[in-house]
Amino acid sequence: MRLMFHGFGAVCGLLILVGCADTDFVADDYLYLGDQYDVTIRRDIRGVPHVLGESNPDAAFGFAYAQAEDNWQLIEDSMPFYRGNSGLYNGQEGVVTDFLVSWLGIWETLDASYRWDLSPEVRAYIEAYADGLNYYAALHSDEVDERILPVTAKDIVAGFMVRHLMFYGFDGVIREVMSSERQRDISDVIRQPAVPTLRKADEEPLLQAPQILKQPPPEIMMTGVPVGSNAFAIAPHISDEGATRIAINSHQPATGPVAWYEAHIKSAEGLDVMGGLFPGTPSIFVGFTHDLAWGVTVNRPDLVDVYVLEINPENENQYKLDGQWRDLEVREIELKLRLWGFFPWTVSREGLRSEHGPVLRAEHGTYAIRYAGMGEMRQVEQWYRMNLAKDFAEWKDAMRMRSFASFNYVYADKQGNIMYLHNSLTPKRDIRYDWQQYLPGDDASLIWDETLSFSQMPQVTNPQSGFVLSANQTPFNVTAESENPQQSAYAPEHGFQMEMTNRAQRGLELFAQFGPTISAEEFSAIKHDKFYSPATHYVAYLEKIKAQQFSDRVLQQAQRVIEQWDLGTNVDNTGAALGTCVLLAAEGDDDRESHDAETVAALLGDCAGALLDAKGRLDPPWREVNRHVRGEVNVPVGGGPDILRAIYGQGLKEDGFLTNVAGDGLYYLVAWDAEGELTVKGVHQFGSATLDEASPHFSDQALDYANEVLHAPLFDEASLQQNLLRAYRPGAEIIGAAP
Repeated sequence: MRLMFHGFGAVCGLLILVGCADTDFVADDYLYLGDQYDVTIRRDIRGVPHVLGESNPDAAFGFAYAQAEDNWQLIEDSMPFYRGNSGLYNGQEGVVTDFLVSWLGIWETLDASYRWDLSPEVRAYIEAYADGLNYYAALHSDEVDERILPVTAKDIVAGFMVRHLMFYGFDGVIREVMSSERQRDISDVIRQPAVPTLRKADEEPLLQAPQILKQPPPEIMMTGVPVGSNAFAIAPHISDEGATRIAINSHQPATGPVAWYEAHIKSAEGLDVMGGLFPGTPSIFVGFTHDLAWGVTVNRPDLVDVYVLEINPENENQYKLDGQWRDLEVREIELKLRLWGFFPWTVSREGLRSEHGPVLRAEHGTYAIRYAGMGEMRQVEQWYRMNLAKDFAEWKDAMRMRSFASFNYVYADKQGNIMYLHNSLTPKRDIRYDWQQYLPGDDASLIWDETLSFSQMPQVTNPQSGFVLSANQTPFNVTAESENPQQSAYAPEHGFQMEMTNRAQRGLELFAQFGPTISAEEFSAIKHDKFYSPATHYVAYLEKIKAQQFSDRVLQQAQRVIEQWDLGTNVDNTGAALGTCVLLAAEGDDDRESHDAETVAALLGDCAGALLDAKGRLDPPWREVNRHVRGEVNVPVGGGPDILRAIYGQGLKEDGFLTNVAGDGLYYLVAWDAEGELTVKGVHQFGSATLDEASPHFSDQALDYANEVLHAPLFDEASLQQNLLRAYRPGAEIIGAAP
């Protein structure tokens, strides 16, 4: 590591204590924007914005303004992260992400390709969106940090480029490479290329998938809390009512920059979509139109490869490739920060790049990183195309853009189509090597350029079984067994995950249990199910506990609670508090199967001790432990970790109860009846006022959420007009229904 430190901005350094700020933002220069766009924001009785624009850019302008009203601080705080200057606002903590943004060349890609890679239509849309944010800032100068302004369309695109990396675990690979010791071996040639990359389904795999792919991946984390997702759909022929149904239930943190925000965007040009998004983004990520709907779940395919470079002993900036020494691209990355919030400093670190990709030096070697989606910036365009899609063909055309490195999708529409798609930019890798290890960096043939095509992705369309289910599991077990994508059709080097989650295991069991046809009530019951499946891999740890001979009285009592637990997490369950603690600990330990009696006792004892400290008993009703908290609202909530009714809690030691911090957030049950009539029910975890504690919408949906009371989102115009709270142009409220 090479670091150089020096102060920057001498004048600003002297004045920083009295608020020196570098900004090109003059509020008066942006006030004219309100007259450039024809858009109205309609707020319904729950405060949810329904934005109506004449054109799509008009709608984008109003959409941004509405988001800023509810989420300005979250949007503002995200901009330095996307720009790579977070250190100026967040000190040393921000410098880490600043280096990542610069090292990956995010802004070099943007500056070189923004005009060419994005269509004029999409550029106009996101530029109007940026205008909406800047117009809000110009009118609310007392709320904004002008140093961060103005927001540009490139800032919005950068947000997609940076954020998407975190969803498939790119940051985990970087942490691994920079560990104190090398974490994996360098693969030798383990087999010869003898078959095509994709084989016929009835052929045996050339090599079994590595054991690492058969184990659960590290828990998916965002902002320090675990997340997962559910999405499932049924076709009319297995619906009691002849309906097409889809559950849209992506899990995110309950608060923060990647918590769900609900909105409806509509224009006279045909845009008309409602659902969930992250504050500061211009499109709906999960949601529905009058004709179709989709849900998204996170997947974790192997999309990052690490190459060990052989460095010239005579020149540390050269590496060997195909028998020749090549020069590394070397540049200085200047990272500006403020220590203690006011002291300006600059850290300089080398930025390296090889033919493979960006390069890191560590004490144990020099490593090049190649990852899915390098140089890709069209995510914003693909979301836009998905939002505009009118039918299955148009939606699939949007998916064929292949700008998303990962994510699973479940789709349904009014025509009765359903689909599961495991989307990933899976590289076409050299079959000779074990790509779960590190790769030799001296062979140019290992530097892949192509990925599997859309048609080669594991997918299921309109199965005879009538259902598809995605809950962060392997793509080879998403419907009836005979209609699943065949694992044998894919080579191990593709790196598809192989494990099942409890949500997937339990969901498939419920489809089998409720079949051959499923009613609306049963469909909802699958979404709100609160049980672990005995077949879930880590649930077997309970049998290990039951088999022990404990001499300690507390452990004996804890053992009896486990023996009597029915694996449920309903609010009155007296085994859930101890049981979920044990299962969380077991699920997170890859060595759980080899635990000896002492280790089992320690794990159970830790959970028992935590419960006794918090509640004074080992079998408190789950309602006393598992809580949904927002402002003055503090109510019991059923469900738990890796449950279809997903609730992840924290704070038992500090508060004496668990506060729901992640899992089920905004979710919908969408249906088209046999005549194609749309019905939607949904609920948000809190309400539309993300940050304003004084607003009635800060927590007006919290109780309904905890009690699983869903309501119509007022998507159709007639329902909206009957439940309209107010309507106004951005910056100027106009007369509407009385609050």
